[in-house]
Amino acid sequence: MNSVVIVESPAKSKTINKILGKDFTVKASIGHVKDLPQKKLGVDVEHNFEPQYVVIPGKEKVIKELKKAAKEADRVYLATDPDREGEAIAWHIAEEVNGKSDKVYRIIFNEITERAVKEAIKNPKRIDLNKVDAQQARRILDRLVGYGLSPLLWKKVRRGLSAGRVQSVAVRLIVDREREISAFQKEEYWSINAQFDGSKPPRFWAKLSKTDARYKVPDAKFLIPNEETANKIVNGLKSKEFVLTKIERKQKKRMPYPPFITSTLQQAAARELRFSAKRTMAIAQQLYEGVEIGKEGAVGLITYMRTDSLRLAPEAQEWAKKFIEKMFGKDYVPEKPPVYKSKASAQEAHEAIRPTYANKRPEDIKQYLTKEQFVLYTLIWTRFISSQMAPAQLEQTTFIIGLMEQGAGVRGEGTELRASGTVIRFPGFMALYTESKEDIGEEEGGILPALKEGEKLNLLELQPKQHFTQPPPRYSEATLVKALEEKGIGRPSTYATILSTIQDRKYVHKLDGKFAPTELGTVVNDLLVDKFSDVLEIGFTAKMEDKLDHIEEGKMKWVKVVKDFYKPFSHDLTEATKTPGKVKPQDIPTDIKCEKCGLPMVIRWGRHGRFMACTGYPNCKNTKPLETQESKVGAQPASTVITEEKCPKCGAPMVLKAGRFGKFLACSKYPECKTTKPIATGVKCPEDGGDIIERRSKKGRSFWSCSNYPKCKFASWYRPVPQKCPQCSADFLLEKRSMTGTITLQCYKKDCGYKEEAGQLEEVKA
Repeated sequence: MNSVVIVESPAKSKTINKILGKDFTVKASIGHVKDLPQKKLGVDVEHNFEPQYVVIPGKEKVIKELKKAAKEADRVYLATDPDREGEAIAWHIAEEVNGKSDKVYRIIFNEITERAVKEAIKNPKRIDLNKVDAQQARRILDRLVGYGLSPLLWKKVRRGLSAGRVQSVAVRLIVDREREISAFQKEEYWSINAQFDGSKPPRFWAKLSKTDARYKVPDAKFLIPNEETANKIVNGLKSKEFVLTKIERKQKKRMPYPPFITSTLQQAAARELRFSAKRTMAIAQQLYEGVEIGKEGAVGLITYMRTDSLRLAPEAQEWAKKFIEKMFGKDYVPEKPPVYKSKASAQEAHEAIRPTYANKRPEDIKQYLTKEQFVLYTLIWTRFISSQMAPAQLEQTTFIIGLMEQGAGVRGEGTELRASGTVIRFPGFMALYTESKEDIGEEEGGILPALKEGEKLNLLELQPKQHFTQPPPRYSEATLVKALEEKGIGRPSTYATILSTIQDRKYVHKLDGKFAPTELGTVVNDLLVDKFSDVLEIGFTAKMEDKLDHIEEGKMKWVKVVKDFYKPFSHDLTEATKTPGKVKPQDIPTDIKCEKCGLPMVIRWGRHGRFMACTGYPNCKNTKPLETQESKVGAQPASTVITEEKCPKCGAPMVLKAGRFGKFLACSKYPECKTTKPIATGVKCPEDGGDIIERRSKKGRSFWSCSNYPKCKFASWYRPVPQKCPQCSADFLLEKRSMTGTITLQCYKKDCGYKEEAGQLEEVKA
């Protein structure tokens, strides 16, 4: 029997082809084959929001090949990814290859292993239309919002802007946090630490936790309000004698961390490896689809990486148990396999992210992996194995120190100091994995001496220290993903897209690795929050995600969900469009005088950001660029953003600067060192191997060329993307953006002709 299996990517097809053998032909659709049209809404709002799907430009050849393979086969298995988007892709492929035929089946597996793939072939299913409807509802909602809001932004702010249903809420989180930080009023407080010496070493530090009522320090948080009070307390304690009044010992059990789901993998990779969410998911996709492991060929190393389920297959737990017993001993194996509870909305048909093979330890296959693949695979491996290990047994010891009355016992004046330390009695899972080096660290104290209750202590030093309350921190990649998950914004497959999109649109940027809104992002956010309070409301977005889940479960109809959303949204859009005038930030006054007329200059908002302009306009039209543009008022200027690059001449950190011809790197030791470097794209020139860098033409238009110019004349108006061409294996693709906002990736080799749609004005997956 001749069968054809259709998957999404060539890498995945290679791995599955190795598993199934010569009786199966494996073809790749290379992602979506159909979508809403690029240059029009493509949704009939008058007739139950009927979508008008079309073949994605450039996919005609792929569809022709799939049709031919399906026609010649006895059975067709659609093996796209096991999520809503994968189901929608399978549905579109089925339509194109005569999917009404009884010979077309849907197969699902969460890991690309011989057992999982062959089990799926034995138990084929039909396409889950509820899943398709849920994805279709998401796509239509995003198209309605994108095509509604983007023209409004063009009219009210400036042309070329776009907005998305979920990304806009993420921007709101970042803008709101920035305003919290700006409005925060810091308060001074003091703490007092004392160093003691007991009958046995080592010396140790204790912190004052209570004091006499006369100092009027509230017990709730025990924050000493000012230096004067702190000094009074210190002076009052200097002449006192101290005694170890009580020793508290608590046995604590620290449970292992659960295996990774999408959000926790992205958070851990951001924290431990400094990977962006987008980078993490790209590498995880490679590990899932298959990596060439020597003579074995392509091997899928992890389970599906878009999941919110903590469920684990019993056979995986069994091999983990054997591995733990062999490597660490029986004491490290818990009595029963751990069970981790997923949140209510999790899709339990999926598994958590885990390795697929017991005999593929990271160090054993390191030679076959890239550096990024190895470190991410190691993270996934150690987290999974540790999740199946016994809890750690800790003993926490607390010294409670009081004042000794002269010539008598302890005097109860209310003064108390505390010192804590933790001893690991049995490491358990901590022998393999902890989330950070500070996992026990400061929070639970250091090493305490073996003292006895009632011992007199020798005071060595009293150390008052000034502190200030801190504002809430800006979001990092890890904390923003965590916030999105906790607030129910988006789903596992969307987090990476959300984070990359809001940066690509220049609505947020990173300062010291944390997200801050740009001035453009703040302007757009404020307009949308003012005019579309429901759509930008965090709770509303979370409820919409729940409704999409209900559609997938067959509890709601997608047309009703879209209709209930669109009616108020359409009304708000009409009202917002009627509002006259443009939205822009206020001018910022300066002390600089116009050299032409003498009037003061202001920092004004323009199409390309802030610039200096004369207040005498229109009589005086004098303008000039700012030497260093700030992305938002009060934010760190671009000229002081420190990068990880080191100066090739002196080794000092390089900083990001903006000049006449765009951004560049400059040595932070300027003017002592005047070294500058262009910003590389990470793509090598196909002609001489130099770095392709971004430049700007005399008219201010960006282009990309070889760093070895003028020796090498290679140049392109389109941004190079470090992604291999799936058709001819060229080293990179070019990103082309149309006037309507459509993003297309195309091969840089003109004779290849490969193209694929990569995105649009509105959100595609989120």
